[in-house]
Amino acid sequence: MKRLLPALALLALLALTGCVRTVGSIVTAPVRVAGWGVDKATTSQSEADRNYGRKMRKEEEKRGREERKRQKEAEKQRRDSEH
Repeated sequence: MKRLLPALALLALLALTGCVRTVGSIVTAPVRVAGWGVDKATTSQSEADRNYGRKMRKEEEKRGREERKRQKEAEKQRRDSEH
């Protein structure tokens, strides 16, 4: 019986380790979910900078396309007026 007691204690300790880990996961789950929600609801400064840069590049591309179109139209009108 004396030999069996330490083995049972060790077995119980190993079995409870999994339970403690599971309980810890369950207890911290609401905190992790709340943190995830806050992270998705807010925009970090780096995200804001990236979005602003993307917006500026798109606007610059649009202005470039419009300018090329105006130049092409002006060239066409100039050629038409020469003939």
